[in-house]
Amino acid sequence: MTAAPVEIGRPLTLQDLEDVALRDRPARLSDDARARMREARRAIDRIADAGDAAPRVYGVNTGFGFLSETRIDERDVRALQHNLVRSHASGVGPDLPRAEVRAMILLRAAVLALGASGVREELVDLLAAMLNAGVTPRVPGQGSVGASGDLAPLAHLALVLTGEGEALSGAGYVDGDVALRQAGLAPISLHAKEGLSLINGTQMMAAQGALSVLAARRLATVADVAGAMSLEANKGSARPFDERVIALRPHPGARDTAVNLRALLADSAIMESHKDCARVQDAYSFRCMPQVHGASRDALAWAHQVLELELNSVTDNPLVFVGPDGQADLVSGGNFHGQPLALALDLAAMATAELANISERRVEQLVNPALSSGLTPFLAKNSGLHSGFMIAQVASASLVSENKVLCHPASIDSIPSSAGKEDHVSMGSISARKLTMVRANVERALAIEVLTAAAGVDQRRPLAPSRGVAAAVAKVRERVREYEDDRPLYRDIEAVRELVASGGLVAAVEGATGPLL
Repeated sequence: MTAAPVEIGRPLTLQDLEDVALRDRPARLSDDARARMREARRAIDRIADAGDAAPRVYGVNTGFGFLSETRIDERDVRALQHNLVRSHASGVGPDLPRAEVRAMILLRAAVLALGASGVREELVDLLAAMLNAGVTPRVPGQGSVGASGDLAPLAHLALVLTGEGEALSGAGYVDGDVALRQAGLAPISLHAKEGLSLINGTQMMAAQGALSVLAARRLATVADVAGAMSLEANKGSARPFDERVIALRPHPGARDTAVNLRALLADSAIMESHKDCARVQDAYSFRCMPQVHGASRDALAWAHQVLELELNSVTDNPLVFVGPDGQADLVSGGNFHGQPLALALDLAAMATAELANISERRVEQLVNPALSSGLTPFLAKNSGLHSGFMIAQVASASLVSENKVLCHPASIDSIPSSAGKEDHVSMGSISARKLTMVRANVERALAIEVLTAAAGVDQRRPLAPSRGVAAAVAKVRERVREYEDDRPLYRDIEAVRELVASGGLVAAVEGATGPLL
């Protein structure tokens, strides 16, 4: 059954955004949003129709940025909008993935539909039609400083609406007008203020950030699964996850992780076999999983909250306020500034990276014969002749080290632009880009832990692990055969990464444990 369309102009959730971006859920402009847009557009039309007699209004009959004091002749008002989009399409670097561009389209439409931009409803109708027809503009991923929003990336998106630029079609890119016409759509001519309203805002950083934060929050659950597998492989204890312990320091994320770990580790023959052993305490990477994973959960939950607020905000400039008498007040403000997202996404990158940081330490606990509880060196069955998971741990260490560089906060930087008019910028687009890279590294690091821990659990036979861990190992063994002799592990790591990223691993575990948090 086809999902109901997302109603553009009504409150959006991050899940709505992900459904449109990744699952091609359709979208349409809501009727109430259409009415709001018409009312605000009338105010802009009155200014445009007044020609040179109209007061000076930024972006309607003036230049932009440092050129905002330059008055534009009435006959050039429409040309001004097209020139703005063309000149600002100066992005560089690798193209954004299809899903991120689709998320940008929806978010740009959502801003306009809130009725404070003063653009025609036809713009949002075309954006929705592009989503529904699969027209995906080519958008380079670099070139924004996150000040007046993501100007360059959004300009590349806007170009396609006018029949310029490029869009994805089949296996490659075609000219924007070709892509539109192949989809049965027609380019649009920009009217007063519409070019500015298409490019002012935080939609690239919000799109990238939202998709990555959703994925990162799911990785926190994967980290709990991986940690439980490693704990079983290393004959660790579940006592530190006792509800009484966590209740004395009840951070929400720690509570959720501890709930997961108790469910994942219930009814373990491996754990029962060593309950009276001489070991008093496990290493921090095992014992402190609720506190470490939980702190990441709490930080990501805050970032989620910031992003969901941003999805339903107007980040345009100037803004149109229509009074009860129908008269409009246009106000220039700073809602386009990306600082709220920049800080949240920098924190999200750090929180996500920490899941890999502690994961790599657990891998070391398993492969290091001085630390593991009777496992073979590097989990090789014939250590010396075989190297086992020696370099898998090295790969994880490499990913963790790269994340440490990526987690330097972009939001603490600022380089003035537009001849000093834009004298403080957020660099939030870089925060978002780094987060996507960190998230990908963490997926791979957790895959390495899951693969390594499964090999460790295999060595504990005939002792059986908990139901949850047994389900995780069984799911891994559907994709990756048991480790015996040395073989290239890159295919195994990628196969498990796909299980991690798709949700397949967690789904398999939940079949044994019930829903995880």
